[in-house]
Amino acid sequence: MYAPYILVCEDEERLRKLIVKYLINEGYNAIEAKTGKEALDIFFEQSIDLLILDIMLPEYDGWSVCRSVRKESNIPIIMLTARSDEGDRIFGFELGADDYVTKPFSMKELMMRVKALLKRTRNISGEEKTTLGDITIDSKAHKVYVKDKEVDLSPKEYDLLHYFSQNIGIAVSREKILDKVWGYDYYGDLRTVDTHVKRLRKKIDISDVKIETIRGIGYRLEVNHE
Repeated sequence: MYAPYILVCEDEERLRKLIVKYLINEGYNAIEAKTGKEALDIFFEQSIDLLILDIMLPEYDGWSVCRSVRKESNIPIIMLTARSDEGDRIFGFELGADDYVTKPFSMKELMMRVKALLKRTRNISGEEKTTLGDITIDSKAHKVYVKDKEVDLSPKEYDLLHYFSQNIGIAVSREKILDKVWGYDYYGDLRTVDTHVKRLRKKIDISDVKIETIRGIGYRLEVNHE
């Protein structure tokens, strides 16, 4: 059975070693990086399935690493930070991070988040392809096409679109989206949903699929068949 490769970039050696130990115990392949530059070097040399990334790093900070990785790949990214500032979380999501963990945190919680993200990046649909107007969701390849042109979505944006595709024309609350897309054990706030919907809208803007805001409730996906 394939064991995912997880890159852990954390300059605090004790914490980095502890994360790696838990990952290995969970059956993953864990690779260590002490600096942002080292993380990028490893990323471009090896196939990585998930990145655990500290924000405060030598050479290149976590923001820079996240931005560089997102230009090349949709692998899940979990950001680690000692700050609980909401602005940091929103900025991280804007850069393409999929999850955000504030120190100190339990290793059990981190392992659950890793497992959930990896699960959601796999094929989450029994159907190989779903068509929404001029959008095609290829679940087997985990890709999305608008007017036959591939659109670069992060894993969380892909999951969000897939969830909407299963609820066409139905108003779904932010709470329900957070539960179904991020999981019941996710401790983020509702602005996480708003941030990802905003990013997804921009990427499918030229399609005839629209994500409408339903005031006081949440969102609804509509397909314009005209």
